[in-house]
Amino acid sequence: MKRKSKDNSTIEKEENNSSSENSVQDIVKENATHERESENSEDRAVVFEEAIEAILFAAGHPVTYSTLARVFEMTPSKVKDKVFEYSLKYNDPSFPRGVILLTFKDSCQLCTKQYYLPEIRNALGIKKSGSLSTSSMETLAIIAYNQPVTRIFVDTLRRVDSSYAMNNLLDRGLIESKGRMDAPGRPMLYGTTLDFLRCFGLKDLESLPKTTDEMMAVFSNAKLSEEQNEENSENTEIDEINDNQMEIDINNIDNNKLQQDSSNSEFEEEESADDFINIDDN
Repeated sequence: MKRKSKDNSTIEKEENNSSSENSVQDIVKENATHERESENSEDRAVVFEEAIEAILFAAGHPVTYSTLARVFEMTPSKVKDKVFEYSLKYNDPSFPRGVILLTFKDSCQLCTKQYYLPEIRNALGIKKSGSLSTSSMETLAIIAYNQPVTRIFVDTLRRVDSSYAMNNLLDRGLIESKGRMDAPGRPMLYGTTLDFLRCFGLKDLESLPKTTDEMMAVFSNAKLSEEQNEENSENTEIDEINDNQMEIDINNIDNNKLQQDSSNSEFEEEESADDFINIDDN
């Protein structure tokens, strides 16, 4: 009897497992059918906020407002306004989240909060990258608050050569070339990148912390000094051009004088030769 009851219980378990597998398969089929119907349905309701969150989460990188405008059939400016309004609610500290919605000038992105960086590294096995040195942070701050700037401008403020620090920032993608200055030598201009805003959790450059009046005065004096150096270099270049022109004019005068002297000497030689012939004839 016991053996028989055991067989019955085994049969009941198998029936329960098969029924649960069938129910799971039915749910999967039902969801797939519902998904196909929702994709083909023209009256499918789309919640803008939920769709934005899904798109940005799936992308993993900044998505431009023009791309979102094409998806939602809106103008980029309207999408930008709606995303900004949503970011105020999304980033509300009263609602606990591990991610934040960043809005930039031309794009937006979902990013993890810097507060949970140690847990993220520990969970994903990410090695800690080297932090920026004091010289690199000084250089980055000068560029961020005064961009676009030249390397000479940074050197003037720091009073040391900043080549190594700027190369380090370029390698990390925190600064980039912004063209060339319209000045003698056409030095390269540098400014911050979108990665800079993302790394420091800034919406735009206007979100940078306010500096003191003393620091702004230092920046202004450095810019004035750079402009004066540019004027001096322009004047020096003009003086060099004038000096070269004067040298050319003097050389031309000397050459003309030499040619004139040589033609006069040739004429005198011809006259003396004619006199010599006349003496022989006599």
